[in-house]
Amino acid sequence: MTRTWILPILLVLCGSVVATGLVFSGSPGEAAALLLVFVLLASVNSPLVFPRSIGALEAQRRSAVDGRPVVYWRAGCTYCLRLRIRLGRSARELHWVNIWHDPAGAAVVRAANEGNETVPTVVVAGQPHTNPDPEWVRERVSPSA
Repeated sequence: MTRTWILPILLVLCGSVVATGLVFSGSPGEAAALLLVFVLLASVNSPLVFPRSIGALEAQRRSAVDGRPVVYWRAGCTYCLRLRIRLGRSARELHWVNIWHDPAGAAVVRAANEGNETVPTVVVAGQPHTNPDPEWVRERVSPSA
């Protein structure tokens, strides 16, 4: 299991334990509602919310060809989630690199952020931008994409 799944699995497990306790105390309705909340939190913090990640080298190659930005992200990052949600369908047009799966991607982020793995880091035309406004990123998506 990779660390991108640790938080979602912990959320489901914790929710299951608390819901089980509520069921045994005679509150099955509350247990179901609470378990649903934990499952929703787990799904939002899972890598499934993001478009399929590729390696940093492949993302850089593709970006050089089509001019689309590269987004370096990691699961569990609320700013990455904010960017993903606010981009909506436009998110599919970007190249996404999970820095927890790709050491080269993590190195790019550290180089851009004084040694820190601060995400989201969006690289547009070779220039890194740390935690940019989602509207700004949307404007950078090439219209031909």
